Amino acid sequence: MDTIASLFSFITTPVSWVIVQFHSVYGKIFGPDTGWAWGLSIVSLVILIRICLIPLFVKQIKATRAMQTLQPEMKKIQERYKNDKQRQSEEMMKLYKESGTNPLSSCLPILAQSPFFFALYHVLNGIATGSTIGVINESLLASARKAHIFGAPLAAKFTDGSSKVEALGASLTDVRVVTAIMIVLMSASQFYTQRQLMTKNVDTTVKTPFMQQQKMLMYVFPVMFAVFGINFPVGVLVYWLTTNVWTMGQQMYVIRNNPTPGSKAQAAYLERLTKHVTHHGKTRRRSEKTIVKAIVAKGRDRNEFERTFINALTKAGLTAQADGTVVKGEAQAVAQTEDGVTATGAARRQQPKRQSKAQRQSGAVKAPGDSTSASSDSSDSADPADTTTSLEKTDEPQDAKPAAQQAPKGGSNGRSRAQSGQRKGGPQRPKSPSKK
Repeated sequence: MDTIASLFSFITTPVSWVIVQFHSVYGKIFGPDTGWAWGLSIVSLVILIRICLIPLFVKQIKATRAMQTLQPEMKKIQERYKNDKQRQSEEMMKLYKESGTNPLSSCLPILAQSPFFFALYHVLNGIATGSTIGVINESLLASARKAHIFGAPLAAKFTDGSSKVEALGASLTDVRVVTAIMIVLMSASQFYTQRQLMTKNVDTTVKTPFMQQQKMLMYVFPVMFAVFGINFPVGVLVYWLTTNVWTMGQQMYVIRNNPTPGSKAQAAYLERLTKHVTHHGKTRRRSEKTIVKAIVAKGRDRNEFERTFINALTKAGLTAQADGTVVKGEAQAVAQTEDGVTATGAARRQQPKRQSKAQRQSGAVKAPGDSTSASSDSSDSADPADTTTSLEKTDEPQDAKPAAQQAPKGGSNGRSRAQSGQRKGGPQRPKSPSKK
């Protein structure tokens, strides 16, 4: 382990300098030789590192979701070229290049933390052995060796013997109890972080090998922390427990506000967003507009939760726009007067009344008569001879009117005439010579 730590010796000086700066601040509050001063210095170091790693964390989220999206395509490539590993690797790299995805991006936060982790381990190991390292001089070394966290020295380990623990001014029981509790909390926080990622933030509509890998890691990582944790000093356990708690809180925030499409977290988020948008009538935050914009852009490719969200907006009389905003839909658009009174009846369109079959058949025949009655109603001094003149101008003969008016009563005259192929008001069409 000393060989691995020596590889990161270039960063031990910056890490020790940051710890000393935080210790100078907390030492004035809690005392320079207390465990609170040194312990909070390590916690502050973790927070500072994780804040600097937030851009990498965002990149990790995007890479993880991109990998989840590519899982079906990756499975097809594996099945297609299962006997040709080289071609399979080439097609995988081509798929990554076309989609702009890098599988190593999901490991960036862990890889970026590794130098700081080994540097801190090297610093605490120097405190345990009584050797100065980085900017920690003799006086700071003596102060750090006196610091205890709940009775356990910063440099003590679970596997240390009683003689070494007594040399640090503590009892073996206190060291074993404190380190065991920290190891359990560290493993439990890692398990919960991975579990909420699997149960809440995974697309349940697509079953891929990636989900099985995540499920396996959910149980492997806590066991790894428990096995390796017994060899970590108390200060390193404080560091790792703090970073696990930070990761858990950061993951909860991301799952709540930017969930994976198709996951249970997205269903809960869109339900909250529906209540918020229908209450205020608009999207107020930038993150809400980003989510709505992505849903609108999908079109017919929306999942079940996204379709439910769009339907809920439609029922509320709202319409989601391509830029992520929400406006009142046409179904709820009403005209308003200047004094604020809404006029809902003016813009409504009236549907024509449905006619019966008899009315539709007699409509063409009654039309000339209706025009006659209309002309007779328009003038009180109309002459009956004018009515006769208007009827004579029609294409039909005079004796066609009584027959046409009797057609609706019988019902069969008009149909038999249409079936026999007779033309209205003209000669019959000759039958085909092939029909006998």
